[in-house]
Amino acid sequence: MNLTSIELLDRLVGFPSVSDASNLDLVAFIGEYLMAHGVAYEVIPQPDGRNANIWATIGPRIDGGVVLSGHLDVVPVEGQPWTSDPFTLTPKGDRLYGRGACDMKGFDACVLAAVPAMVAADLKRPIHICLTADEEIRMDGARAVIERLGKDWTRPSVCIVGEPSRMKVVTGHKGYMRIDTHVRGHEVHSSNRYAGVSAIFVAARLVTWMEERDLKNKAEAEASGGAPYFDPGWTMLHVGTLSGGTAHNITALDCHFVTGIRVVPGDDGMRYLREYEDFVRREIEPAMKAVHPDAGVNITWRVGGEPLVREEDGEAERIARRLTGDNGIQVVPYGAEAGLFQAAGISTVICGPGDIAQAHQPDEWIEVSELTKCDAFLAGLIRECSL
Repeated sequence: MNLTSIELLDRLVGFPSVSDASNLDLVAFIGEYLMAHGVAYEVIPQPDGRNANIWATIGPRIDGGVVLSGHLDVVPVEGQPWTSDPFTLTPKGDRLYGRGACDMKGFDACVLAAVPAMVAADLKRPIHICLTADEEIRMDGARAVIERLGKDWTRPSVCIVGEPSRMKVVTGHKGYMRIDTHVRGHEVHSSNRYAGVSAIFVAARLVTWMEERDLKNKAEAEASGGAPYFDPGWTMLHVGTLSGGTAHNITALDCHFVTGIRVVPGDDGMRYLREYEDFVRREIEPAMKAVHPDAGVNITWRVGGEPLVREEDGEAERIARRLTGDNGIQVVPYGAEAGLFQAAGISTVICGPGDIAQAHQPDEWIEVSELTKCDAFLAGLIRECSL
């Protein structure tokens, strides 16, 4: 079970741990690997019973350790034009192709490959391995783990989240909110549509509101300079899916759409929800209910992830910069679990192998050289934790 990061990546990619599928086989493999090296671990099940998270500690059971955090789930491959089996790691030159190779089983593989060195080291400071489910959808796996820190387990003081950053030190990312809108109309024959309420027509107005609100943010950011370092430098609203209707000649009874809001640090994501709900209740629903009392709009929401904000003299940043030599200021527009760890009072940065531009794409890949850099980073961290 002494495997290189590439050999472990080959094993990890072979488990199709898509977010809406089970990851229990993958969790069992990782558990067996840890036990083979004498590392005790705990499995934290998700409420669905089909997925789980892993927490392991190597070194002394004391507060102040370093968390190496990765996620196990990957996005789907359906409909993407892959030229190789997405769940078989395929080398081509310096690139390794496979779903999750970049986001983010590459980092997971490097962490697991470093386990024998962690066990052999005389660690003065514990290193925690945190591998979560559900990052790509709700980030509830990380929440379940964070809830137990300082209670069932010792409390770490530093977290390094290995999302793809080309091993640059990332000190900021956007937060994420999801809004689900269900428009309930009233069905009639389309020849008499004014006696009904078309859920699709109503949804179209609401989707337009989302776009106009995003364009307003864009214009304001372009006028003021926007959020420093972020590209794009504003809170973005985006409608990703929409479905509804029964037939071309029936006013649509139902229409559903999902909005994602990527919130720049310092902005209040909830204000968009408040503005949206006010628009719906004041401008949209009265006319719907005047036609039929059962027509209306149901809005549900959840915070997917908190933003990561650069810390003043943050310990995680100091450690990561020492190990990488990177002194630039980097932020990323995507969301990650880093903001959740930081919100729990743990100094946090992102630093991991690969480029986010390759994530979620057909023929997703990571360079071997990126894994090599991550291996060296982790070797340096083990030395730091042994001093």
